[in-house]
Amino acid sequence: MQDPITITRVNRKLIEKILDNHTLEQLNKVPEGFKNNLIWNIAHVVVTQQLLVYNLSGLPMMIDEEMVNLYRKGTKFEREVTAEEVLKIKELLFSTLDKTEEDLTAEVFKDYNEYPTSTGFVLKSVQDALNFNNFHEGIHLGYILALKKSV
Repeated sequence: MQDPITITRVNRKLIEKILDNHTLEQLNKVPEGFKNNLIWNIAHVVVTQQLLVYNLSGLPMMIDEEMVNLYRKGTKFEREVTAEEVLKIKELLFSTLDKTEEDLTAEVFKDYNEYPTSTGFVLKSVQDALNFNNFHEGIHLGYILALKKSV
């Protein structure tokens, strides 16, 4: 069975290609029929991974509160992002995974606050969070690919 971090990394390489092959205008465009855009979905997967893995483990996240407030579950496109913000999000796609992998190896995840997801899964451990995160990122990759056709 593949390591969940490896699966996440493959998914994020696909997402990185979207960032590399779309203009800032395309990343910010909210097509008709959608409530969010490409960049919101990309930032959302970074934020969600941090919330599921670190926040629910009682550990500090690698993102700031402003980013959480802009891209967490239940939010929608608020404002266009700048080229600088796109670069930061792109860097976080992989730096957050690298740190997660280091922290898993160092066994820093000791506690986990049980969390019932909106899809019905109940997360009881960091391993559950890593596995569910891949399910979640797969859903958003689907949205990203649909949005890509509309921009």
